[in-house]
Amino acid sequence: MAQNYLHTLFTDRARALQQEAGSRTSYARMESGDHGPDLIGDAEAAFIAARDSFYMASVTETGWPYVQHRGGPPGFLHVLEGNRLGFADYRGNRQFMSIANLEASPRVSLFLMDYPNRRRLKLIGTASLVDGEAAPDLIASLMPPDYQAKAERAIIIDVVGYDWNCPQHITPRFGQADLEQAIMPFANELNQLRAENARLQARLTEKETGQ
Repeated sequence: MAQNYLHTLFTDRARALQQEAGSRTSYARMESGDHGPDLIGDAEAAFIAARDSFYMASVTETGWPYVQHRGGPPGFLHVLEGNRLGFADYRGNRQFMSIANLEASPRVSLFLMDYPNRRRLKLIGTASLVDGEAAPDLIASLMPPDYQAKAERAIIIDVVGYDWNCPQHITPRFGQADLEQAIMPFANELNQLRAENARLQARLTEKETGQ
């Protein structure tokens, strides 16, 4: 069980509130033990590789939280050696808000959603920025094949902890690929019926013509 995520984020005040609510005992067990980084396992790696988007939170120099959406083809967020994540940072609207935040404080929180299956994975870590011109091979390894985007840098995240959330209150949502897969059997059956109808119409026309 991943323990460092809770141990890192639970403050004394949060623990006190848990004590008042009667939930502290169970949470104390969850965050007990070794407090080294939560290591990404096979289940986490597979989940990350299947995602085509995530949300990344950082903090401004003035203390405000900022959340940004990052997207790309499934697998654009890579699991790297050393309990790290990495992705190519594409050229965007030139606001540089996340980049400025990471230059001031490397702490980030990632939120990964699987809406169809009502699953979510939260990760925290420290991020480092790698300029694209300084590390072209790294950028190339992180770029999705044939993806039409310009990568300006790489963002590498040393994972400190992660936590799987319960599915409660997650509304299932489906993307285009999910919907296409779901309706494919019905589309195939409809095409077969249309083809059969066309054959029957052709036979009927032949009979009427022959008469």
